[in-house]
Amino acid sequence: MADTPIPAQTDVQAQLQALNAKLDALSEQVALLTEYVWEQRQRQQEWDELKADLTPIGMEMFAVAVEGLDEIEPYVRMEDILAFLKRLAVNLHNFEAMLDQLESINDLVQDLTPVANDAFLVAVDQLEDMEKQGYFAVLPELKYIMDNIISAFGPEDVRALGDNIVLILSTIRSMTQPEIMTLVQQLTESTQEAVRTPDEALDISYLGLIRQMRDPQMRLGLARTMQLLRAMGGIAPPQGNQVISDQ
Repeated sequence: MADTPIPAQTDVQAQLQALNAKLDALSEQVALLTEYVWEQRQRQQEWDELKADLTPIGMEMFAVAVEGLDEIEPYVRMEDILAFLKRLAVNLHNFEAMLDQLESINDLVQDLTPVANDAFLVAVDQLEDMEKQGYFAVLPELKYIMDNIISAFGPEDVRALGDNIVLILSTIRSMTQPEIMTLVQQLTESTQEAVRTPDEALDISYLGLIRQMRDPQMRLGLARTMQLLRAMGGIAPPQGNQVISDQ
């Protein structure tokens, strides 16, 4: 018959196992603490090295700042600088809004740049075509015309022209009708032909004039002239002129 374990020995083994478990947990915690202390010591060492590197730079910057403040001391007081910094801090939101607007403007400029480039190229092509057609060669002559107009007309004349510009344009529009322009052209050609006729070729005697009255074209011209004179007689005279009454 096998030996049965004694209860006292069982309790001792359980306690030893529990103690070993606690020792393992304590060892694990000690290892974690050791690793944490080592990390902290390494970080402290890195911070000390960084502080050692930055300390000369900070001292130099401080010296430069002190020298700069000494230079501006006659013009700016420390209270003014503090007031400016306070105002700058208060308006941070405004600066942020302004930066947002600048970003929006930048985006707009980027969007419009291709369009502006295309418009510029089109404008260059148009200017080149105008130069080939002689627009720029005419500009000095147009300036010459404007100089003559300005020298010949005073401010009162220009104002009177502005007051009657509608009437002038209406008259020009009526005169530029095709039938009126054709009539003017025919009258011009007939006048030039009549002027070019030598005086010796004209019969200015009474009998010659009477013989010319037998020409149907002459009688038609006189009739039209009489009709034109009759129409002119019915036109109201301008103000300031007296109407000649029939005697």
